[in-house]
Amino acid sequence: MLTILGFAMIATFLVLIMMKKMSPIAALVLIPALFCVFVGKGAHLGDYVIDGVSSLAPTAAMLMFAIVYFGVMIDVGLFDPIVRAILKFCKADPMRVVVGTALLAAIVSLDGDGSTTFMITVSAMYPLYKRLKMSLVVMTGVAAMANGVMNTLPWGGPTARAATALKVDATDIFVPMIPALAVGLVAVLVLAYVLGLRERRRVGTLTLDEALGREPEPEPETETVLVGAGARAGAVSGGSGARTGADRGAAGGPGEAADGDAGSGGASNDGFQGLDPNRPTLRPKLYWFNALLTVALLTAMIMELLPIPVLFLLGAALALTVNFPHIPDQKARIAAHADNVLNVSGMVFAAAVFTGVLTGTGMVDHMANWLVDTIPDGMGPQMGLVTGLLSLPLTYFMSNDGFYFGVLPVLAEAGQAHGVSTLEIARASIVGQPLHMSSPLVPAVYVLVGMAKVEFGDHTRFVVKWAVLTSLVILAAGILFGII
Repeated sequence: MLTILGFAMIATFLVLIMMKKMSPIAALVLIPALFCVFVGKGAHLGDYVIDGVSSLAPTAAMLMFAIVYFGVMIDVGLFDPIVRAILKFCKADPMRVVVGTALLAAIVSLDGDGSTTFMITVSAMYPLYKRLKMSLVVMTGVAAMANGVMNTLPWGGPTARAATALKVDATDIFVPMIPALAVGLVAVLVLAYVLGLRERRRVGTLTLDEALGREPEPEPETETVLVGAGARAGAVSGGSGARTGADRGAAGGPGEAADGDAGSGGASNDGFQGLDPNRPTLRPKLYWFNALLTVALLTAMIMELLPIPVLFLLGAALALTVNFPHIPDQKARIAAHADNVLNVSGMVFAAAVFTGVLTGTGMVDHMANWLVDTIPDGMGPQMGLVTGLLSLPLTYFMSNDGFYFGVLPVLAEAGQAHGVSTLEIARASIVGQPLHMSSPLVPAVYVLVGMAKVEFGDHTRFVVKWAVLTSLVILAAGILFGII
């Protein structure tokens, strides 16, 4: 019964948020509370919630201060050169923009922290997507999948958990998997290329000057504007870089209103403020201080000198104090980012209710045991393949801790009984990470969709099929190379 109720609770949650019948926060709180009553443990709901909140409180604190920190860094212009460099590389071509998103997310993921990766990636790429009227779910989907592949680094979390749970060396898990993971990363880049071509056909291609909102310099007619499938209904006028409503209509899709897109001389209504050289929050004289502070913060995080929440708390306080020494200015910066902070931290605490009930009632254990028990005896020698396939749904519907410390040892024991090595099981267990990074139980995904201003349900509908495909490519490569 607990197995059925567990799957029913997850299915109800996903259906309601994907159909936009409930907000993610409301669904994360009310649905598990209702199912807790169905299970007959309503009297223990408070205990389950407190346990869930206690386990996720450090994560919520880290996200709160990390958002403030990176928000301040955006305000003072730390990422402006990155955005300009990406613009020059992408040449305002949607295909290059999407591929650039995947590359940037993969590179930044080397720090091993998903939340940091998403904050930096969205900070750099969001203004460009908005200016070009590109689909923001393409950005969130590509970033999540690239980070999911890179999340398998030994210091990223899953590999370390698998090594700890099965008492093997993390290096023995990760190093042999490098060829398969490289294939997975190539698959993400190819997917980004295909999605980018689709976006190019939908919105066309601007020149760099148009993307920046500047009056373009005279050029040969053939280089002024490249028009995609959606013909443009107006040219840039008055140096504002604004495109007309007809332009958006031709593009279709989720393009947002471009009322009063600002040029290089003023603020922008569409969020494209990363390139506004006149915004009052810029601190060009403190650029190298902010750059060194960010590098020091990320280095301290990788070296684990202090807990991550403490590092971001100290970093945010220092960044605010140095860049905005006057208290009213500090309050203004905090207020400017309060919406993101409340959105993300609220989502994390709401997710704590979901995980608390799922774990406290025993539903997650029953679901995992049922899945393991349904494996036919004849599949025993193929436990590597079975583990890889199970890692997709299990790491999506469970936390990494629940899967690696609760389910993986059982799978490894079953594999050993049929002559499958523990290392093969461990390697197979990490192939589901591209899908896991978009799980509603991963706090970092709420940073991604929150900063990108994308509905979680829209992100889920878009990314799941592509993330499953990427995971299967990694699994197939692992089997083909004899790694799994």
